[in-house]
Amino acid sequence: MKRQWLCVLAGLLAGAAHAQGVVYKCPGNPVLYTDQISAQEAKTRGCSQIEGAPITIIQGPHLRVPAAASGARPADSRVDPGEQRARDSDARRILSDELRRDEDRLAALRKEYNNGEPDRRGDERNYQRYIDRVAELKASIARKEADVAALKRELAKLPQ
Repeated sequence: MKRQWLCVLAGLLAGAAHAQGVVYKCPGNPVLYTDQISAQEAKTRGCSQIEGAPITIIQGPHLRVPAAASGARPADSRVDPGEQRARDSDARRILSDELRRDEDRLAALRKEYNNGEPDRRGDERNYQRYIDRVAELKASIARKEADVAALKRELAKLPQ
């Protein structure tokens, strides 16, 4: 019984391979593999016939370029210059407020840090806790300085 199934399966596979047709390899950049041309056309193009294992061709996905990436904008998506100035003004005001808050917080952190020697608290009888707080303050100051610098860069990018 097993043998009969194997013979049937082998016969089907041989028929499928034979039914694939002739595949030609044509010169060029990139090299073209096709079964869509006639023997005469393959000869004139200088293509050679491929024999042996069938070739599987998998098409890659077609990439769509978004309208914003291509530089084209639909006419209805344009913003009125007055509205854009209002948006820029709001953005500048929001960034300025945030910058002022961050600068105030940075000044408070620096005052508490006291040039690396902050006052000890009552809950810091253990010296390691004090050292940990000093390190945390130093890291907080570094982060806040980076935030302030980033906000200043953002403000500089906005139109006046």
